[in-house]
Amino acid sequence: MGNLKRVEEFLKEAGTYYLATVEGDQPRVRPFGTAHIFEGKLYFQTGLKKDIAKQLAANPKVEICAFVKGVWLRVSGEAVYDERTEAQQSMLDAYPSLKNMYAVNDGNTAVYYLKNAKAVFSSFTAAPETVEF
Repeated sequence: MGNLKRVEEFLKEAGTYYLATVEGDQPRVRPFGTAHIFEGKLYFQTGLKKDIAKQLAANPKVEICAFVKGVWLRVSGEAVYDERTEAQQSMLDAYPSLKNMYAVNDGNTAVYYLKNAKAVFSSFTAAPETVEF
């Protein structure tokens, strides 16, 4: 299994992961649940009307943290906003429940992919493993 797929599957198994951004000099962390591979990149989804979109526009650096069965994953990278209809549609198809709140080209649906990403799998019983994608 490739590194990207391994990270995606870990995040999906976790169900909820936490994504951190920065607002000025204040860290902001919130729960997320979308992790989707599209065109060989790991994507997440949010709303353009939310504070996170403003934070990512000002500083695209993010970190994700998830925990599953004694292993935690930290993913750092830069969030790149993808305005394309195809990217939005792919995310909404992967997560049909989002269609209750979002639609392609509705002016609110925002999908981002991670660039220059590094993922570290850690536990108390094994040495950390770092993968990049």
